[in-house]
Amino acid sequence: MTGQTKYFTNDVHANTDAPEPSENSSMTLAYRTYGDPKNPAVFIPTCYSGKLDNTLTFLYIPSDDDGTPPVLHKHFVVVCGLLGGSESSSPSNAPAALRGAKFPEVTYEDNLRLQHALCEALGITKLAAYIGFSMGGQQAYHMATLYPDFVSHIVVLAGSARTSWHNRSFLEGPKAALVHSVDFHDGNYEKPATRGTRAFSRVYATWALSQAWFRQRCWETLGFPDLEAYLQEVWEGGQGKWDAHDLLCIMKTWQRGDISKFGPEEDKGDLAKALGRIKAQVLVMPSRTDFYFPPEDSEEEVKHLKNGELKVIESIWGHGAGGGGGTKDDNEFIGMQVQRFLQIQD
Repeated sequence: MTGQTKYFTNDVHANTDAPEPSENSSMTLAYRTYGDPKNPAVFIPTCYSGKLDNTLTFLYIPSDDDGTPPVLHKHFVVVCGLLGGSESSSPSNAPAALRGAKFPEVTYEDNLRLQHALCEALGITKLAAYIGFSMGGQQAYHMATLYPDFVSHIVVLAGSARTSWHNRSFLEGPKAALVHSVDFHDGNYEKPATRGTRAFSRVYATWALSQAWFRQRCWETLGFPDLEAYLQEVWEGGQGKWDAHDLLCIMKTWQRGDISKFGPEEDKGDLAKALGRIKAQVLVMPSRTDFYFPPEDSEEEVKHLKNGELKVIESIWGHGAGGGGGTKDDNEFIGMQVQRFLQIQD
């Protein structure tokens, strides 16, 4: 068990096993490892506004409650930061010539190319599993598409193979609140655009949960006296403190996610055929009340997978239920399904 943040720098053009990458310079991935490198390897990327220290930790870090070993305690786990996510190369931490609005657009393909190179540097010749939540789930689909012989299993938690039109439209809402704020200054802000990022987080918050969550006043189960206190501390105090350009950078990556861009030229844009070419075993786990990646979309994807199965997380905690942000029962259900899927013996 380690958990110390390390950094890996490589050129996104360096690997030629996948289609041509977008044009940008060498970039750095922030990552942590857990467990013995001799054990089967599992790769876990961060999600939108996720960080290394809060990414699916219930799967690989022992619980303080009862000392029960985590599901992946017999694996070598690599947790990696998304480009643009503030820890890996991002608009907020890039060299001056690439900082802020000058930071190049990055894609899932750029992320996966670097992640594959990182695995090679760590001596990983094949992944036993790639597990991701939300944007992490989309990355899982991309790993299975771009490197079909490199990963045996993928677990897609509240994610999709292609960002839907509804999902893209939802993201335009918080984006508009940010870019039209008085302190954004067309992206040329000198002080943090906090009015914009707080507005962004307010718009985003309602979409992340379900009507039932609000109806049942679930903020009270988290110890907040009212909804306003919850929104201020959890959302304005979390996502609302991010750098505006970082939020926009990873949003663009999310909106353009689509595995049907790859494969034979005559099949480009055909999602069903792209899904059908995936060799890995696939476990798709949407949340019943997710507005971003609803179960109905996941059901359509699984129809076209040769080796896919669907397990719905029955939760009122919306999108967050897929990433550990739901109840203890939600997390236990995810852990149980991952353990079963990977055939992990106690």
